[in-house]
Amino acid sequence: MNMTVTAWETNLTTTYGSVQAVHQHYTEIIILQILTVIVALVGLAGNAMLLWLLGSRMRGNAFSVYIFNLAGADFLLLCCLFIRALGLLFDLSFDSTVMGGFVFAVSVFAYISGLGFLSTISTERCMSVLWPIWHRCRRPRHLSPALCALLWALSLLLSMLEGYYCGFLISNMHEVWCPVLDFITVAWLILLFVLLSGSSLALMTRLLCGSHRVPLTRLYMTIVLTVLVFLLCGLPFGIIWFLLFWFRSDSKTVFCLYLIAILMSCINSCANPIIYFFVGSFRQRWWKQRHTLRLILQRALQDTPEVDEPGESLPGETLDMTGSSLVQG
Repeated sequence: MNMTVTAWETNLTTTYGSVQAVHQHYTEIIILQILTVIVALVGLAGNAMLLWLLGSRMRGNAFSVYIFNLAGADFLLLCCLFIRALGLLFDLSFDSTVMGGFVFAVSVFAYISGLGFLSTISTERCMSVLWPIWHRCRRPRHLSPALCALLWALSLLLSMLEGYYCGFLISNMHEVWCPVLDFITVAWLILLFVLLSGSSLALMTRLLCGSHRVPLTRLYMTIVLTVLVFLLCGLPFGIIWFLLFWFRSDSKTVFCLYLIAILMSCINSCANPIIYFFVGSFRQRWWKQRHTLRLILQRALQDTPEVDEPGESLPGETLDMTGSSLVQG
């Protein structure tokens, strides 16, 4: 418990030699860093485009607010992982408190925020299916931005406290408060994971089982694919991160597992824009009309059943990402 991840990386680098020695004896580590840099660059471009489209080119409503904030968290996390990968790849001085600790604390902040936004998206979509009347008539008008602001604030508070008391932002670690904050952060992540998995399971049950199955829309496909990719690629990063504090090991295998988890987290953040544009362009007749990125993104968040002619352009009311009955968030 008395070793941060930054110091752990530094000790491993010192143990196994400089970057030149890593090039000679641990080629797989270098390959992982190169892949992380490439995937992070692709993800940064995709999320930047997503932020631009949602921020200036599309009308904001409930789910577009969530997607916008999720893209912001993914972009921030990719920036941090990209910087850390370059630091290990080029043997930069990331053992300093200012650089390494700050980047790690920001990555924790972005990861917790992203999981919170994804859990909120899945939970609200589940509530709209289980209690449609309440969701259409009684849902607070500004619930989406309020929840996003609350999730940002909670994530920032946890990451700042972790950074201050657990040695990320200062040189000394508090022996009492650091384990307490680790426990609180783990409990919060577990709660978000339970909400995410429970709401996703309930949503899939209503989609596939029972006599009152809801019609499949592109919004459902987008949410299900995004959650599935997170469970496969994004969740291991959080698991490995906390296991490092409880089961310390200076072995090369553990170090490689940590780098693989970072790469998978980059893949998760990079996959979200790809999922949106894939679902939005699926089964469309490209030879009949020209599709802009804005229209493709609107189709991916479409909450109405498919029209008979998939190549037809959808009217403005159909492109409302949460249905015409849902007020703007």
